[in-house]
Parts: sequence; structure tokens; C-alpha cells
Amino acid sequence: MSFAFDSFLSEPARARSGQPFTGLPPYHFVGGNIDEPTVPADALAEAVARVIREEGHSMGKYGMDGGPQGYLPLREEICTILERRTGITARRDEVLITSGSLQAMDLVNRALLDAGDVVLLEDANYMGAIAKLRALGVTPHPIALDGEGMRMDALEEALETLAREGRKPKFIYTIPTIQNPTGTIMPEARRREMLALARKFDVPIFEDDCYADLVFSGERPPAIHALDDEDRVIYCGTFSKTIAPALRLGYLVAPWPLMGHILPLKTDAGTGALAQMALAEYLPGHYETHVATLLPMLRDKADALCDALDEHFGAAAQYDRPAGGIYLWVTLPDAVDTDRLFQAALEQGIEINPGAEWSVNSSENRHRMRICFGHPPIPVIREGIARLAEICHAEFGVPLRSGNIARD
Repeated sequence: MSFAFDSFLSEPARARSGQPFTGLPPYHFVGGNIDEPTVPADALAEAVARVIREEGHSMGKYGMDGGPQGYLPLREEICTILERRTGITARRDEVLITSGSLQAMDLVNRALLDAGDVVLLEDANYMGAIAKLRALGVTPHPIALDGEGMRMDALEEALETLAREGRKPKFIYTIPTIQNPTGTIMPEARRREMLALARKFDVPIFEDDCYADLVFSGERPPAIHALDDEDRVIYCGTFSKTIAPALRLGYLVAPWPLMGHILPLKTDAGTGALAQMALAEYLPGHYETHVATLLPMLRDKADALCDALDEHFGAAAQYDRPAGGIYLWVTLPDAVDTDRLFQAALEQGIEINPGAEWSVNSSENRHRMRICFGHPPIPVIREGIARLAEICHAEFGVPLRSGNIARD
């Protein structure tokens, strides 16, 4: 007989329970997974071999020679990449290597938030960000979006309303470049307007820039952090969407003394050294070329997804064609409940993200879904969307037509 842990579980652990992993479904349209053949495995293997021969013995001490903020050559290379690609000028002591951007988010939340606080963020947003705020007892206050990201009139209205109530949000959380899940790109003028509002109401900004290197045109507005002259913006990025998610390497850029308050909260004795060393060896001379090869491949996948939706869902699926990234935010008729569609589709090997999970106002987004096109090959995308349309029609009677043929 196995020991029963149920009565010993904490409240958070008791509230949720995972299941053993049994593999990905055949049509996997969720998660931030990327196209597996694009992982530069050979070049990373060569980088590991070189760096471990030259510096492997330094792993005999926690933090090696870079201290708790991470491997120094990697932090220096991140500063170089940021200046070239985002306009950010950061010092290496303002960079903290994290185990993915999720850890960066956790550290900022722990440093700044208490139960009862308010955080402003786009209404449609990263499910993890919303869940983490709620788990801390923090209220996520949704701000409406349009085709250019978070609306500044809605942000100003929310700030004014909270000010009249004698409340101040702890920060504005935003994904301005390839917003998740909507894919919008905030123009520079609106970024400057956000900074002006943050200054007016004396609020910091937490800029999540995890998808910014995947703009299909190769051109992006400067980061909000790059436009900030008051050290008001905290910034995070990751190599999960460009190199490999399983490397678990992200980074946080924050000014001192805030960085000094964040460091003691990172109690994992340091992000894995070998991955940091390999990436620092690989990035110089490789990163720009690698990213450039990703963009046309991702654009082709996005086009294939849009074509499949047009063919099999027709006018029933509304979306804005992606300008980058690996996600598409799709609006279906109001009668479609994507929570129910998710369950029905999963039973037939198709996994999607229901819109309610990817928005603060979940009840208003139950007819939406997020589809990730980063991982599956184009033939899988085409076949999976065709099957999804069949399931959707069986459950909700839509779409009425597929490939200009009326459904029974």
C-alpha cells in the first residue's frame, strides 16, 4: 500500500494535479515549441566541445567566474545583441541570466508584488502571466488592444480610474513586439506614449520581448526600454523561440538597485552553466544568420495556416495575418465555445489553446483560439486544420462551407 500524501499537500498543490506525460498529440498546435530541424544542433555541439575543453574546469564552483548573475561572456554577448537589435544600451551588471523568461517573470513578480496589488496588462495575454499574477493574489487589470497592441486611451483611462480610487498599479506588463497571443506590433509612437503615461502616473513598465526577433520583415521598433531615460523599464528576453526552448535560457535587464533586490530571490544556485557556456560560444558570428533563416520558414508556415483556415473555415474564422512569431489568434462565431472544441479536438489528436485561457476577460473570448504554427510541419498544419474544421462543424454547425462546398 502506498503512503497517502493527500492530507499533507499544501493548498496550491491540492488545487491542481498533473498527469504523466504520454507524448504529444499528432496535431500539436499549442505551446512555444519551435521547428525541430531549425535547432542548430551541430553548431551547438561544436560550441560545447570547444568551450568545455577550454573552460570546463571553471564549473567546479557555483557561478564559475561570473557570479550569481550568470556566465560573464554570455551577459556581454546579450548586451551586444540587445544594442544591435533593440536599441537597448545595457551594462553587463544589469543583465541576469535566468532559466527561461518564466523565471525572469517570477523574479520580478516576487520583487515587486504583494497580495492585493494591481497589474495592468493587455486583455488577451500570455496564459502564464495571468495565472502567475492570480496565484500571488494580484489583480490583473485588462487593457483593451487593437491592431497596434495595447490601446493608450484605455491605458490612460485605467490609470485615471485607479488614481481616483487612491490606488496605483505596481507595474504595466506588456508584450509590445509580436504580442502573445494577438501577434500585434506596437509602433514607436505608441511606445513613447506609454512611457509618457507611466511617467505621468509614476508607474514602472515590465517589457516582455520574447518574440521580438521573429518579425518576418526583419525590422522592429526600438524596445520601450531603449526609449526610456529614467530607468523605469524592466526588460526580459529569451533564446527559447530562436535557438531551443529546452535550453531554458532567458535573461532579465534591470537597473540597480532593483537588480540588487532581485538577486537574493534567485535561490537556484545559478542557471545551468553548460548551456550558458555553449550559447556564449555559439552566438557570436552565428545568431544573426540563424535568425535570418528562421523568418522565411516561419512566414511560409504562417501562410500555410492562413490558407488552410481560409479553405476549411472560410468566413467563419477571422484573423489578422501574422507579422511574425509562431502564433495565430483566431476568432470564430459566438456560438463556438473553444473550451468545448478543445476537448472534442483533443479526443481526436488535435490540440489547440482555448481563448478563455489566454485572456483576462475569459468569458468574452470563449469563441477565440490560439494556434501555434512554430512546431508542426506544413503538411501537418494543413491536415490538422482540415480535421479541426470537421470537428468544429460536428460540435457547433460551423463552418457551413469548406473549400466552397456546403457541409451537410
